[in-house]
Amino acid sequence: MTEFDFDAPTVIRTKRDGGVLSDAAIDWVIENYTSGVVADEQMSALLMAIFLRGMTPGEIARWTAAMIDSGDRFDFGDLRRDGKPLRLVDKHSTGGVGDKITIPLVPVVMACGAAVPQAAGRGLGHTGGTLDKLEAISGFTAELSKDRIRQQLQDLGAAIFAAGDLAPADRKIYALRDVTATTESLPLIASSVMSKKLAEGAQALVLDTKVGRGAFLTSEDEARRLAATMVELGWASGVDTRAVLTDMDRPLGLTVGNAVEVAESLDVLAGGGPEDVVEITVTLAREMLDAVGADGVDPAQTLRDGTAMDRFRDLVEAQGGDLSVPLPIGAHTETVTAPRGGTMGDIDAMAVGLAVWRLGAGRSTPGGRVQFGAGVRMHRRPGDPVVAGEPLFTLYTDTPERFSGALAELDGGWSVGAEAPEVRPLIIDRITRGGNP
Repeated sequence: MTEFDFDAPTVIRTKRDGGVLSDAAIDWVIENYTSGVVADEQMSALLMAIFLRGMTPGEIARWTAAMIDSGDRFDFGDLRRDGKPLRLVDKHSTGGVGDKITIPLVPVVMACGAAVPQAAGRGLGHTGGTLDKLEAISGFTAELSKDRIRQQLQDLGAAIFAAGDLAPADRKIYALRDVTATTESLPLIASSVMSKKLAEGAQALVLDTKVGRGAFLTSEDEARRLAATMVELGWASGVDTRAVLTDMDRPLGLTVGNAVEVAESLDVLAGGGPEDVVEITVTLAREMLDAVGADGVDPAQTLRDGTAMDRFRDLVEAQGGDLSVPLPIGAHTETVTAPRGGTMGDIDAMAVGLAVWRLGAGRSTPGGRVQFGAGVRMHRRPGDPVVAGEPLFTLYTDTPERFSGALAELDGGWSVGAEAPEVRPLIIDRITRGGNP
């Protein structure tokens, strides 16, 4: 295609007016946005048009393929351990509040004998990013070369890395979505997730598809469609792909932020931690191990006996991290106390996620810096007894002027009442090829 075959205004107009983008148009716009010919303003307009008008399955598949083709595609099929090919499996979450699962999950899967090439992302909107969390560990780097990733997979069984040369088009679009209110789009979520995951060389993929108030898709029907779309995209590329629908009405665990979530993950790896974080970690580990036929070890046992913690320490050390250095915590705190006694009601995941973003744990401009020590600690879970005047939430930040905005987001996102709220199951459903559980 030449620069004269298409132009950005025409592509934008086609989607704005509800039209279907041709394969050639999609290839052109992805290639030229990656190279800088299509401007951020133009891609922002196209993303909003897609957000409002949607995409056909054919458009989603082509958009995903074009983003994969914008960069490298890893192949680790030649790697061996004990004379046998590595069993390569990855996991991806569609984004949640307090979703720290990758941090304990990767070492659990390592301890069970599989290998994890984990391309991870940064925060997006009100949801945190695995890389932002892990970089709160002193010295930790996710900027790994392809050779370094290969060596870690061979020697340790895992690498957690920034996508780098994988789907560079998605890296640019991902950052733009974060600051243009276009995150909650099924086609853009599906193509973003699968472009990176299909390029990273795993044989199998498990998708943690979030649904609820704190998820990008709050409707269960939409979340099911997203899961089914991603599963089909995976199988079409020869990757065993399955999805688990999990609840995101409430935050996961008791902490939301960067360093505070790392600390909670260390509690899980030490055999403790919140029950919901442990449940999802073990559930996803079992799915990952089943997908590559490495289900001879109980994932829960690796948390109890310390082997998962050992693997995490090895992984952090290999990537330059030093767990002996205390994790950062915001220099300023604000406490929300119970106005009355009773029972803790619902805690709205979206309200907490936005509060943490206001405290500085997320970004308001592409490439902006995050505060590793910003976050929220919840002292009570829905259904817990509450005494008047006791702490319910502690907010952390290095910039105290952020407290007013964060408290405003949190206001109305929780309650104390006479009865415990209804709690739906954490694991809602399982989606395999064909969209059926």
